[in-house]
Formats: sequence, structure tokens, C-alpha cells
Amino acid sequence: MAAPALLLFGLVPLVGVVALSLARWDGLGSIGWAGLANWSSVLTDGATWQALGLTVKVMAVSWLVQTPIALALGVFQAPRGRVRALFSVLFFLPLLLSAVAIGLTWQALLDPSFGIGATPGLHWLAKPLLGSPDLALYTVIFVIAWQFVPFHALLYQAGIRQIPTALYEAAALDGAGPVARFVHISLPQLKYTMVTSSTLMLVGSLTYFDLVFVLSGGTGGPGTATRVLPLAMYITGFQAHDMGRASAVATLLVVFGLGLSLLTTRLSGFTRMDSRQEGM
Repeated sequence: MAAPALLLFGLVPLVGVVALSLARWDGLGSIGWAGLANWSSVLTDGATWQALGLTVKVMAVSWLVQTPIALALGVFQAPRGRVRALFSVLFFLPLLLSAVAIGLTWQALLDPSFGIGATPGLHWLAKPLLGSPDLALYTVIFVIAWQFVPFHALLYQAGIRQIPTALYEAAALDGAGPVARFVHISLPQLKYTMVTSSTLMLVGSLTYFDLVFVLSGGTGGPGTATRVLPLAMYITGFQAHDMGRASAVATLLVVFGLGLSLLTTRLSGFTRMDSRQEGM
């Protein structure tokens, strides 16, 4: 049943992009054969490796920031209660907003002259966070985390609620405290939830474009401080009018993302899917 969709939305576009990576095209004129020239240019260009390095950095830092926060929020939201339910609804709101709206909002909030830094008592925030080569990337990662932490917290919340309460009751009777119950019961039972969240988080980091585009003004600046690989692909294709090299970068992104996803699931043992409630 999924074959037509996979063929139409997966295989056909991918074959088209790979074919275009072997061509010379400015997006408007006729298409010419370029062979491996585009690939040679992309793979020997220092800007490509810099963009890939920034992408990996965003991926790693995003995971390190989002995972503990999402896990803590998921554990907090898991118990039933009106206050926790209200908090869960309000905290989920960032996911309902478009990336462009979020980018424009945070761009205004972080403005050193008119943003939150102009509030009395918050003058220490009156810094060009998005204009600093040293701070811009981490500011972008903060905004990304603000948007996507609620989604991963929802995954952990669902995972916590699936753990049988009998495990916690038995541990409490044996004298285990909240920390011990979390370490020895919650974390092991959340193994596959953590694998799913991490895979979505890591592979999703390869698709961050719209938010970075808006926050950096479409340049990946200041300089190239926030020019991650998806943005570099856009700039190459639609600003430099070199669709062949842009397609090579897109193919590189697909291969990297697929390899990362397979590596994550293989190392985690996710493909075996053994039961976390074995013996109960």
C-alpha cells in the first residue's frame, strides 16, 4: 500500500536530484552534461565542509540540550492532573506555530535595541546575539530547542505512561526513592523512546532551513557562522544559480541522513525491538 507513495515522493525525486547533480543548469536555461564536475567542486570546496561541520555541531549540541530537558518535562507531565495537563497544552503551543513566525518573533525579541534586552533589569541581554560570530549559532540552537523540546517531551510523556505502575509500587515497597525508581525503572523502560527521539532529533537537524534562514536574514551570517548545509544548498542553487552543485549538496544530505539513521538504529539495537516488559 505504501509503494506508490514511496515511489512518487521518495524514489522519483531522489533519482531526479542525483541526475541533476551530474548536470550543469542555472535553473532557467537549458540543461547540460557536467559529469562529476559538480561533485568534484562540492567535495573539494572548503565551504562545503565548513557547512557540514556546522550542521554536525547543531546536531550534537541540539541533542545534548534537548534530550535532558525533554526527558525532565516528559517525566513531569506524565502524572495525571489538571495543572500538569494545562501545562502540557500551553507548552505544546510552539509546535503549532510556523518556523517563519517563530524566527521573526525571536529575531524581534533578541534585537539589542528594542527586544527583551531593553526591559529594565534585563540589560545584560542587550547584546547582538544573532550578530555575533561566536554566539549566533548557539542562539539559533536555543530557538530550535524552544520549538522542538515540547514534541520530544510528549514522546517521553507517552513512554512514561506506558510503564506499568506495579514496577514503581514494588520498588517503593522495597524502599527505593524517587531517584532510584527513575534510574532503575524509568530510564531502562524508556530505551526505545529515547532511540526514537534521538533519531528524529539527529536526522531532523539535517533539515533545519527555514528557521536558520529567517534568523540569519537568509545569508547564514554573520559571515558564514550559521550557514548549515541545507542553507548552503539553497544559497548555491537559488542565489548562485548553480542547481547542479546544489543537487550534489542535497544528495550528500540525503546520504548522510540515511547513514546516520541506520547507524543510530543499528547501534541501539532498535531493530530487534525486544520487549521492555519481559518477564512481567
